[in-house]
Amino acid sequence: MNDFMLMAPANQTFGELLSNGVKYIIPRFQRDYAWDQEQWEDLWVDIESLDKEGYHYMGYIVLQKKGQYDFEVIDGQQRLITMSFIVLAAMRKIKDLADKCIEADDNKERLHVFHERMIGSKNPITLKVDNKLSLNRNNRRHFREVCSRMNALNERNLSKTNQLLNNAFEWFKARISADSGSGYAEFIEKITTRMVFTKIVTRDNIDAYKVFETLNARGVQLSTPYLLKNHIFSTLTANDDVSDGQLDELDEDWASVITQLGENNFTDYVRYHHNIQKKTVSKRELFKSVKQLVRTPRAAGNYLISLSDYAPVYAALLNPYDEWWQSYGDFAREIKHYLEGMSLFRIRQPFPVLMAAPDKFRREEFVKAARYLYVLSIRYNIVCRLSPNEQEKAYNKIAMKIFNGDFKRASHIKNSEEFKRLYPNDKAFKNAFEFYKMPSRRSSRKIRFLLTEIENSFGRKLSYLDTTLEHVCPCNPEQGWYKDFGEGINDITDRLGNMVLLEKDQLKRADFNTKKQTYLQSSFRLAKKVGEYDTWDLPNLNHYQQWLADQAVKTWRVDL
Repeated sequence: MNDFMLMAPANQTFGELLSNGVKYIIPRFQRDYAWDQEQWEDLWVDIESLDKEGYHYMGYIVLQKKGQYDFEVIDGQQRLITMSFIVLAAMRKIKDLADKCIEADDNKERLHVFHERMIGSKNPITLKVDNKLSLNRNNRRHFREVCSRMNALNERNLSKTNQLLNNAFEWFKARISADSGSGYAEFIEKITTRMVFTKIVTRDNIDAYKVFETLNARGVQLSTPYLLKNHIFSTLTANDDVSDGQLDELDEDWASVITQLGENNFTDYVRYHHNIQKKTVSKRELFKSVKQLVRTPRAAGNYLISLSDYAPVYAALLNPYDEWWQSYGDFAREIKHYLEGMSLFRIRQPFPVLMAAPDKFRREEFVKAARYLYVLSIRYNIVCRLSPNEQEKAYNKIAMKIFNGDFKRASHIKNSEEFKRLYPNDKAFKNAFEFYKMPSRRSSRKIRFLLTEIENSFGRKLSYLDTTLEHVCPCNPEQGWYKDFGEGINDITDRLGNMVLLEKDQLKRADFNTKKQTYLQSSFRLAKKVGEYDTWDLPNLNHYQQWLADQAVKTWRVDL
């Protein structure tokens, strides 16, 4: 990670972060203050543990250097704001003592020292604080006023985020207690010298994005969406010709995207959205490529509109039962089925194609396209287990052709060189299926889905949720089964040919002669087929799974 950072990560206490005239700026369009009582309580528990543990680790703070002493906060603002309020609440307690003439001179001196060190200097004319920490456009004034007055700001029609600022100040003020001004000062010294952050400083927001992706990959979740938001909105307002009302509307559009997708899905969404219109890029190169798309205010506005337009489609692709599909009427059931299969097997490679198509295809053409991609997913991803990287590149080319208007029908997709190159032919698919296995204890739903598809190819209309998975040779077989399979018995229990569907599984570890009577009487075509064998051994299992592979070829097929 050091190759793209300005300096190596360094551990600093909260007090050290604010020392030596350093100032921190929350980008104008960074997220609003959002912590509430749940986070305050967690932090207070950490503070109470300091006497016992000595120090508490507060996690990463990611900064971008803007000047010799000025830094932009890319990630960590919620913690910095809250810590500032804890200090400010304790300072208020000291002020209350001074106002009551309790050690007034000493307490006023303490206030002056802490103000200069932790909050910022006061302007001698306006008596407003020149904050060490400057917040975004929605919180800046309110935070500055609370810091100047050392009191919650009681105004009418406060926004939710500024009400949270008030509440945070009051919540911590109610919990901080000491017997004297020196006691409150000791509390401030304790939290500012024992709460430790890891400070990462980057050269620019591309480096910051790389830091985010690296840390997120390690399980440290940072707010990637807001880094992108800052760039889009900063570019959009570069000419300073966007009114506050327009900004509020754009902010609502952005919030709607986040609400629909959630932060965890956002980066993937931005990448799929990018891959509809531009050559596919890795996550590490995504932000750099998006910056090339968003270079002017007009481009930033168009990009934000596009993100808003495609977000409902992506959210619906993630959720087959999203109400968005109701607009497809009679086609909705088919679409839900194909998407349910992709969701069950966590297949998202087709998403750029499926995101691009609704805006360009008629509904019946979109349904056909969804089926082609679903069948290809079964063949390519699930059974043949081929390279998703090659598939992603091919889908990227198809998506761009749809986006640019070159492909207007589903047949354009299936007849494209990209689709044909990916599509495993019948021979390759059958060969892979003949010995296909899946760990049944972890994948029962997936196996039932696949077997139900084959059952339905015989004219039934089953839901895989209404079936039970039955192992012909049980997972924990009685000794009698070993005479048919020998020591290789553990290799066959999870083969697809060793499993059938039943309405109820009451056979457990019964012998094959007992089981076959139930199979022959069942309504399931695959169970009846297994029941036709006299014995269940390796030759017959292989023979049955070859037949099953023939049915799979017919079930999942696109005529090219």
